[in-house]
Amino acid sequence: MADIAALVASPEAWAALLTLIVMEVVLGVDNLVFVAILSNKLPPADRGRARRLGIGLALLLRLALLSGIAFIVGLTQPVLTLPFAAPLDAKGQPVVDLAFSWRDLILLSGGLFLVWKATTEIHHAVDPAPSDDLLDKRAAGSLGFAAAIVQILALDVVFSIDSILTAVGMTEHLPIMMAAVVIAVALMLVASGPLARFIHDNPTVVMLALGFLLLIGATLIADGFGMHVPKGYIYAAMTFSGAVEALNIAARRRAARKAAPDQRKL
Repeated sequence: MADIAALVASPEAWAALLTLIVMEVVLGVDNLVFVAILSNKLPPADRGRARRLGIGLALLLRLALLSGIAFIVGLTQPVLTLPFAAPLDAKGQPVVDLAFSWRDLILLSGGLFLVWKATTEIHHAVDPAPSDDLLDKRAAGSLGFAAAIVQILALDVVFSIDSILTAVGMTEHLPIMMAAVVIAVALMLVASGPLARFIHDNPTVVMLALGFLLLIGATLIADGFGMHVPKGYIYAAMTFSGAVEALNIAARRRAARKAAPDQRKL
């Protein structure tokens, strides 16, 4: 209790907490978009429950990972090295790192899954023919609901590993990290419903969000190979694309309002 009281009275601890909350929210945007897309594939009665259950279980998962923080930090040690030489750049340095840690393997798996899932959803959007997709709107039922929860948790493991490793470098106090995660996930839970409804009501946003998932998946794969892409570039591209789409939505709504009086006259 004395340690907690000391942290509450420390301005540095509050600064670290606010920084970590912002970081968790920013990193959680990717996960939130994925949750919104998955939940919208379920029947309307199950969507809210899937979002709440998925995000709630994700919170418990992140807290459990934080409790084993020493194990998470150890995931950066190489456990697999490919038995051939990596290509070299003009300076004679390896282009990719062929010594993989558990963190790298998790990022690679998550990136490949995101690329596969986004590509599959884009295919269904462009060619909406009947399929055996577990999360297809026509395939309603407990299996689809369970598949959505499993996929939400699987992706949360990937994003949790990355955010926790970053948090370890920002503060050594476990209570601060846990508080930041709880607050950030609570904000995600509040925002999940409005975001899912917005994506559902604006079909063009779905394609944009799927494009974001492809970009994030490719970034995770590159990170798994040791080619770190600054997150600022990714979020700047996403923000610019989102701003352009917002202008398109506003233009379409304005055109619809102008067309409404003309239709009433007819």
